[in-house]
Amino acid sequence: MVITAALVVVALAVVLGARWLRTLEGVQEFIATYDGHASQPATAPAGMPWWLGWQHFFNMFLIVLIIRTGLQVRTERKPPGYWTARKDSFFSPKGNTPKKVSLSQWLHQSLDVLWVLNGIIFVVLLFATGHWMRIVPTSWDVFPNMVSGAIQYASLDWPTENGWVHYNALQVVAYFTTVFIAAPLAILSGIRFSTWWPERAEKLTKAYPVEWARAVHFPVMLYFVAFTIVHVFLVFFTGALANLNHMYTSRDVVDWWGLVIFLVSLVVIAAAWFLTQPMFTTPIAARTGKISK
Repeated sequence: MVITAALVVVALAVVLGARWLRTLEGVQEFIATYDGHASQPATAPAGMPWWLGWQHFFNMFLIVLIIRTGLQVRTERKPPGYWTARKDSFFSPKGNTPKKVSLSQWLHQSLDVLWVLNGIIFVVLLFATGHWMRIVPTSWDVFPNMVSGAIQYASLDWPTENGWVHYNALQVVAYFTTVFIAAPLAILSGIRFSTWWPERAEKLTKAYPVEWARAVHFPVMLYFVAFTIVHVFLVFFTGALANLNHMYTSRDVVDWWGLVIFLVSLVVIAAAWFLTQPMFTTPIAARTGKISK
């Protein structure tokens, strides 16, 4: 209760401060010069192709389950069971002694494989189609436009949005950070304490202590949670129907189909959440390794 009240007070102070800043002539001129949209190449494609909509769904589906299972791995004191990989199998590379891990970690790693595969496909398509130009900063004016966008958002007088054609500077940097910084950090830190880590690579293990990986992995997870919350909030409060159609139907229209598909996707995620219980995952895990108590 105290934390909630403190957050409300801080948020109110930020809004009032930003509104006061916008009364200053210099700030008004700054926002007029930098409207919040950084320059992007003239050849940058517009719109959202069908594959991007599917990638968006798969990524949301997987990241929700990955965060859930990651928190289970971190907090559970008595796992419902343990899993040991078969020797020289996918989860236990040649040269490693099969490791015994909780069922939660097995599920977490299995989901990670799908998430990484989805990410590779996404990055390949991103560069093959030129859509990388929409989420990679290509001009130094991204920095003043980020400041301008932050002031506009904080004052609740938000910058004009047309994500179908051009993301604003804050969106560009957020998407770039998520795809090209946060995701690789999650992979590089997670693999350090996974069953894939080469146990005989003594020099590599010494150069990359597991404590370093743990110090990175959890904060990166918190970043994904914060990004998701802010992303969903802005999707709904900056034109929900148009934004959801962009993401889920690849159309620049305002109707209800995007919302309908989004709601169906939530049902699918909720069903998957339910099916990640040990009674459902244990038989699958048993096909890839040994189950024990």
